[in-house]
Amino acid sequence: MEDDVSPVTALVAAAADGDQQAWSELVSRYAPLLVSVIRRFRLTPSETEDVAQTVWLRLVGHLDSLQEPQAIPGWIITITRREALRYLSSERRLRPNDPLDSDFQTIAADIGEPDEGLFRAERHEVLLAGLAELPRRQRDLLLLLLEDPRPSYVEISERTGIPVGSIGPTRSRALERLRRSPRVRAYVESLEGSEPSGGDHDDAATLG
Repeated sequence: MEDDVSPVTALVAAAADGDQQAWSELVSRYAPLLVSVIRRFRLTPSETEDVAQTVWLRLVGHLDSLQEPQAIPGWIITITRREALRYLSSERRLRPNDPLDSDFQTIAADIGEPDEGLFRAERHEVLLAGLAELPRRQRDLLLLLLEDPRPSYVEISERTGIPVGSIGPTRSRALERLRRSPRVRAYVESLEGSEPSGGDHDDAATLG
């Protein structure tokens, strides 16, 4: 069954062989994770696009060494952070900031609680990494369940092709698979024995 087969390994292998459709699917799956990491650095939209393009180009060159799905999220997070820092140190340092520029105003307005923001960003990245490894039907279902307001089961059925009576069981299988994904499992294990400040609930809890 589709729900029991991980699609990422096959996608990586096909993309490495030059399959453009497989590559586009990989980008679609991991683009939310990449953008989430870049946002930590408060880059402008144009800077974000530059960094993202650099990361995708580097990923193309490393597909042969990334055959294991669990290696991809960590690779993307590490390389994206590195490229964003490199961009900040090389590009922005050489360019004066204009307080009237809309990009500069976006950066200046993006100020929150540092500790809480980092915790939320890390948790969100873990969730995105786990979602990217799910079969498309499971991933689409969980993303719909995260929408606010949440669509009705009838609408979800129409958008995913999942019968209304199968949405609950499919959700349960998807959540269980999400919890077993390497990135999510490692994150949960790192939190065992400690409670995050503020008592925030995990993003995945809203899917239940």
